[in-house]
Amino acid sequence: MKVLLIKLSAFGDLIHCLPALDDVLARDDVQEVHWLVDERFAFVTDVFPESVVIHRVALKGEHPIRAAWQMIQELRHEHFDVVIDLQSLIKSSVLAAATGAKAYGYDASEVREKPATWLQQSTCFHADERHVVQKYRHVAAAPWQSVSDTENPLAYQEPRIHRELKLISFPALPQKPWVVLSLGGSWQTKELPNETWQAVAQGIEEQGAHAVMCWGNDEEHAKAKAIAEYAPVTVLEQRLDIASLCSLLKQAKALIATDTGVLHLAAALETPTVSFWGASASWRSGPLGEQHQFVESSPSCGPCFKRQCANFVCMDMICADDMLRCLKDID
Repeated sequence: MKVLLIKLSAFGDLIHCLPALDDVLARDDVQEVHWLVDERFAFVTDVFPESVVIHRVALKGEHPIRAAWQMIQELRHEHFDVVIDLQSLIKSSVLAAATGAKAYGYDASEVREKPATWLQQSTCFHADERHVVQKYRHVAAAPWQSVSDTENPLAYQEPRIHRELKLISFPALPQKPWVVLSLGGSWQTKELPNETWQAVAQGIEEQGAHAVMCWGNDEEHAKAKAIAEYAPVTVLEQRLDIASLCSLLKQAKALIATDTGVLHLAAALETPTVSFWGASASWRSGPLGEQHQFVESSPSCGPCFKRQCANFVCMDMICADDMLRCLKDID
């Protein structure tokens, strides 16, 4: 059987999909697995198993319609037996249906864009499947499931990177344990105040480690440099590619971050994490396990899952001392 999985974006979501990908690869009747990803996030697939064939589509480029049409032609020539749409948006469902294979997608009651369900077989989730990893696994199992199989929830499975990664050194960093601070987060409601980051960095130094800040764009780089003016922290000079980022995280004592791709990558590399939550929810997308700890603001209005907010209080309620206590518990 030849299977195509579609998850176009984003960074953290692709990491969350790794258990679903592992499930498909483990099936005896599956001989070939392909993945369709948005070109902007194709860098994440560099940590996928080497056997997975990657297709990249530039839906946010200069000619998105032309790019989509060319990709449809490419996918149709592959003659897939099954398509598993882990995105379940209109754009992904159209691409899935255009392959000519039977497509399976998200639960009709939860899908964000309802027309997506018109083009694929909807998957109904169990009430106890609250985490996105469970839901992705359920959709990925849909082509092989009977009605009776849906009576029990699929378990949460920690995302893991099985691909062998070559570690690189960071000679510019101090010769002491380092804790990576990630300023990433595509939502404004996930941004921590500079003063809180500065207090965290100072506390890390007092615990005998050193704070290292990684960043993903010019805005984050400027924010990191502003924080470093008043705190003992090393700001990486360059934006790291995925291989270098994996090396940094794999050798770190821990990562402190919000709900973002770097957080989930660190967890998949088995690096301990301390994460903070406000607008999003740890029960929905947080890395679970003993080595992962949460600091949650739990405002009365949250979690709201909003990217912007006129009454933004979530991150102001996150205390540096709480994160530092969590960090101190990490061996």
